[in-house]
Amino acid sequence: MTDKQWQTLVNVINGEIFDPLPVGLIIDSPWLPNWYGIPILDYFSNDDLWFRANIKAIETFPEVMFFPGFFPQNEFPHPHKCIHSVEEISRIAKPDPQMDGLGPLILNRLKINRKRIEDAGHKIRFSVSRGPLNIASFLMGTTEFLTALLTHPEEIHAMIRIITDYLIEWHELQKSSFSDIDGMLVLDDIIGFINEEQFREFGLPYFLEIFNRNVTIKFLHNDANCMESIRCLQEMGVNLFNMGYGTDLNQLKELTDNQITMLGNIPPRDVLAKGKPGDVMRSVRESIEGLKEKSRVILSCGGGMPPGVATKNINAFIQALL
Repeated sequence: MTDKQWQTLVNVINGEIFDPLPVGLIIDSPWLPNWYGIPILDYFSNDDLWFRANIKAIETFPEVMFFPGFFPQNEFPHPHKCIHSVEEISRIAKPDPQMDGLGPLILNRLKINRKRIEDAGHKIRFSVSRGPLNIASFLMGTTEFLTALLTHPEEIHAMIRIITDYLIEWHELQKSSFSDIDGMLVLDDIIGFINEEQFREFGLPYFLEIFNRNVTIKFLHNDANCMESIRCLQEMGVNLFNMGYGTDLNQLKELTDNQITMLGNIPPRDVLAKGKPGDVMRSVRESIEGLKEKSRVILSCGGGMPPGVATKNINAFIQALL
């Protein structure tokens, strides 16, 4: 993200109205390597191809703010559950983000490519992670985790506690490694599978700790149901939110007192990926015309960029704003 794009993002969050509205998209695997024309495995294993794919996207669509920007999300390969019974929770230990897992490799890739990123006019702006409930579902399996919320709440709290402690250290490590980081992005769709009471018990206290960082942008992605947790976003400190398609931006703005910038909400699969350029333009214009209040809105798709979105459809998205 360039200095100009970062300042635009900060100004939008502070309530400044832009005409045309800015565009922001969450990109990475699986869309980016397929769009660039390389296998997903090459994207994850080759530092040069990873950089070239990212730089090609930002050069092809300079009008778009890409989130988080030069930072892989763990879409592929997908984790397999490693906790097969609630009793195993007591045996897990908090990983060291400097030594364990893929974290050190991700940081090293950014360090290797840092000069190339900055020479292209961009900076590493965000620390990034999945959220605690999302990671818990990876460890146990989604069905097993959601069931254990009801049957073994103490054990689940203990697991989320370990995950949260790790995530706090992971975000702090990223921030200490790259001085330009002034934002954080947390992605957690499992929020959308529990009700408000459950979220306030198993989610809110831990998200409060995670978002309690000294950064300007606190960005949450949840493209599952958000209506059970939407009233908690301000309490959590979130000021930028990417929701799933099917929710009304006007309603979300009302429920958050128009204090949180909304990133959305064009249908990602049926319009942006499967539609024709005319369909994309029509959807974007209808979204703009339907807004009752245009402050704190960044036009995007409802969720991350889906596979199969063609260059012509992204160009149509941009043209619809002009």
